Amino acid sequence: MENSYRTNDNLSDRELQVVELIATGLTNQDIAKRLEISKRTVDNHISNILEKTRTANRVALVRWALQWGKVCLDDVNCCTLSSGEVQSQTA
Repeated sequence: MENSYRTNDNLSDRELQVVELIATGLTNQDIAKRLEISKRTVDNHISNILEKTRTANRVALVRWALQWGKVCLDDVNCCTLSSGEVQSQTA
């Protein structure tokens, strides 16, 4: 499935937030608490994200996000978000 990765700028702002939080290692329950939404909503977002990005799981999704510059991990990759936005999402 790795060869079918695609860039997809059709991810919503909320979906991009979820991707960023997945990349930090948070569980679905932790993401729900952080974003003040239900775990079921997080589950739905992740399902939609995996479908849109054609990734099979969270690890493949993080690889996709790093490849296409959607997340930063320890200054390894540049973000599409300003550092202030990233900090406010993960704070």
